[in-house]
Amino acid sequence: MTTPARRSGSAFGGREPAQLADVLERVLDKGIVIAGDIQINLLDIELLTIRLRLLVASADKAREMGIDWWDGNPFLSRSSESSALEERIKRLEQEAGLDGEPPEKRGG
Repeated sequence: MTTPARRSGSAFGGREPAQLADVLERVLDKGIVIAGDIQINLLDIELLTIRLRLLVASADKAREMGIDWWDGNPFLSRSSESSALEERIKRLEQEAGLDGEPPEKRGG
């Protein structure tokens, strides 16, 4: 029984197969859009339509395209409210003895 000879290279012009890191770098550098629609009908009555749009790109590439929703999102940005909240949590942890310092350094 013989096995077929293995060809070197790939089906794309004899080049080496792309490594995952190379593919990821190219996708993040150029960006890729994946779009699709899901539609559920019952007896020619549209019950549900879901439109999916997925953009995979680096943050720099997204900014070049005018997409920067994360800059204005208060949940993702560090504002004065979040720093006040962090200070309050730190104070409460210290009062409860949960500040991470050993008891001998706290004086107790």
